[in-house]
Amino acid sequence: MANFNISRTEEDLFRELASIMRELKDPRIDPLLSIVRIELSRDLSNCKVYVSSLSGQERAEESAEGLRSAAGYIKREVLRRVKMRKAPVFHFIADDSIAHSAKINEMLHHVQPSVEESAEEEEQN
Repeated sequence: MANFNISRTEEDLFRELASIMRELKDPRIDPLLSIVRIELSRDLSNCKVYVSSLSGQERAEESAEGLRSAAGYIKREVLRRVKMRKAPVFHFIADDSIAHSAKINEMLHHVQPSVEESAEEEEQN
């Protein structure tokens, strides 16, 4: 039962953090920043937030630094929006999984012939 509650709390935090991040005015935080995943500890005291940017890994690391400096504001807003006794300590970590998955997707498109090319070959035969 505890895993269900933690999972549900993670989803609530994910939704509220995404909303809060859009409101932040720090120029270090990339507007193309997205939350990849959230890992909440069992005792709800620590929360790792993995963020990624479409602008690249360097921009994601800079944005994570901006989020770390706004951690107090973020914690206060989360406590106000999500019904919790105590807000967790947020640890923002830059993640390059979006760029990595885009690279894999590009590689797969080069390996697999496109649908249009295979349709043209079938029409010629």
